[in-house]
Parts: sequence; C-alpha cells; structure tokens
Amino acid sequence: MTTHVRQVADGTYLVHGHNTNWVILKDGDAVTLVDTGYPGDRAGLLESLAAVGSSPDAVAAVLITHAHNDHLGSAEYLRAAHGTPVHLHPAEVPHARRDFLQQASIGDVVRNAWRPGVLPWAVHVIRVGGTENHPVTAPEPFPAEGPLDLPGRPVPVHTPGHTDGHCVYHLPDAGVLISGDALVSGHATSRLKGPQLLPDFFHHDRARVLASLDVIGRLDGDILLPGHGPVHHGPVRAAAEQARDRAS
Repeated sequence: MTTHVRQVADGTYLVHGHNTNWVILKDGDAVTLVDTGYPGDRAGLLESLAAVGSSPDAVAAVLITHAHNDHLGSAEYLRAAHGTPVHLHPAEVPHARRDFLQQASIGDVVRNAWRPGVLPWAVHVIRVGGTENHPVTAPEPFPAEGPLDLPGRPVPVHTPGHTDGHCVYHLPDAGVLISGDALVSGHATSRLKGPQLLPDFFHHDRARVLASLDVIGRLDGDILLPGHGPVHHGPVRAAAEQARDRAS
C-alpha cells in the first residue's frame, strides 16, 4: 500500500493508513510512534517510518491511544521483533493483553447496518485484519507522570469513554493534540466532516466520552491529529465544542 505521510509541525507527522491514522514524532534519529494502524497496515507503517528517515529499530516506544485493532495492529510485532516497549494508560494495559475486549461487537455492527457506510466499512475491516487477534504480550503502563522522556515529549491525558483507558497525547510546545478516537475529524461511517464523535455504537461509555470532551477542551493547541480523518487546524477547545454540539 501507499501511505500518505504529512508533516504538520517540526518533527511531527500524521500518517493515513487504511481508514485509520498513526503519528510519528521524530527527534534526531529516534522516533515515538503513536498508534500503529490495522494489522494490514504493517507494510504501510514500515513505509512511513522510512519516509521520515527512520526505521523500526529507531522507535524508542510505541504509545497507544487505546487498544482497538485499528490502532494496536503492529504493536506486538514491534515489541517482539524489535524489543520496542509498548505503553498505555494503566486501565488500558489489560485491554491490550486482551484480558477483556471493549469494542463494537458483530451484533452492534449488524444492528447499525442501515447506517450509510457501515457495511462497506465492515467489509474493509475484515480485509485489513480488523477482526484478527493481535494482543500485546507485555504492554506497559506509562513510566512516569507528565511529559514522557521520548521524542516529542508527549503528555498522556486520560480521556475515558471510547474505552476505559483511552488517552490523548498532548504536545504543548508544538500546539498539537493527538486525539485518537476521543475526537475525530471524519470516519467511513459518517457523512460529517470536521470535529465530531464517532457513532455511539463504537463507544464503551458515551457519558464518559462527552465528559472527556471537557478535558480535551482545556488543552492548549491549534493542530488536531485524530485517529480518523484529516488533520484539523483551529483551537482544540473549539473542536471539542463542535463535536459536543453535533452529538447533542
């Protein structure tokens, strides 16, 4: 596959894979990888690292916003093949091990099959390995509070709701927020463009998703890098407010 790699700030790259995104934070030769796409995105993931002058061996850590298959796809591959640590919020660590699973079920998809785009999206998910099981054998909680000592100095911020341990990653110096699925700018199952929430059936706890928009709205930044959809430019606070208005 051919990925689309876009530099959005110094050392910060948004990569579009198969209907999902990941982010590369580069500092010298080393990088932090935030999310890893679907299992079927692995070739594109490696291609994107090469495109920014890096390699799997240069990945200092993989940070996961949440442990759904479209974000976790190659995390275990990087951990097992290259010794890359995989970090998540403590509440998401057992989810990454697949001690339990918090994601839309086949029944949820069938009940929502009437929605525009849902059936083509579901077929696509199967094709790119979205129904495969790729648990992370030894996921790790963040090693410290506050900014992580990794390329980009990302700050994890707990934003539960989509899953219990969902985190966004704030880059305050760059004015960037990596928002995962807590706030997106598009999706194959949505006709909306711009800041929005995913359809309700994707969320584990909708009330907490809405509460997390308040947390997101308090973060300074004007570049939003979502888990799905294009980069969004504009105040993060306004993006969170727009998503809330659309969800009401």
